[in-house]
Amino acid sequence: THPSPHKITNNEKQNHELILASASPRRVDLLKQIHITPNRILPANIDETPLKDELPRHHALRLAREKAASIAQKHPNAYILAADTVVACGRRILPKTESEQSARDCLTLLSGRSHRVYGGLALACPNGDIITRVVETRLIMKRLSNVEIDTYIASNEWQGVAGGYAIQGLAAAFIKSLNGSYSNVVGLSLYDTMNILNGAGYKGS
Repeated sequence: THPSPHKITNNEKQNHELILASASPRRVDLLKQIHITPNRILPANIDETPLKDELPRHHALRLAREKAASIAQKHPNAYILAADTVVACGRRILPKTESEQSARDCLTLLSGRSHRVYGGLALACPNGDIITRVVETRLIMKRLSNVEIDTYIASNEWQGVAGGYAIQGLAAAFIKSLNGSYSNVVGLSLYDTMNILNGAGYKGS
């Protein structure tokens, strides 16, 4: 016989572990800040290519949801936390920069302009629900000189990050103003993550 869905046995409770569907060390560090340690880290291997004419907000939400769903298929008894960070200039989605030229292009585009960072959050729950949210942060970057861009490129802090800069490093000095969640720009809005986990009944494991 199966236990009632409303009554959780001790054995079941132990199965409700938290899996982080991300390989980002930044997200692990952010969660640690609020005393949450995932039981496991299982990066979701999905195609992150934007769909034709997909808006940045929709892209962040879709990827977070797909990441959570893909891991939940194999781990239906766990909470699966997934996130995606999209840096956007207008309707344009900036890439995760893997080359110096790509990073230089992003910094040149963002220099002296406002842009937005969209954080898609998804939590797949043991009851089959997937809770989603999009967090938006607006930023203005100062006008960068060629020397500043060159120095930043030499730091290698741009490697593999959305939009070509990591706000928790040297680029903090480039951000003139920030409206919204700072931790969202780093990779995970802690306010929204905690709200979603609490709302879903996650108690830690």
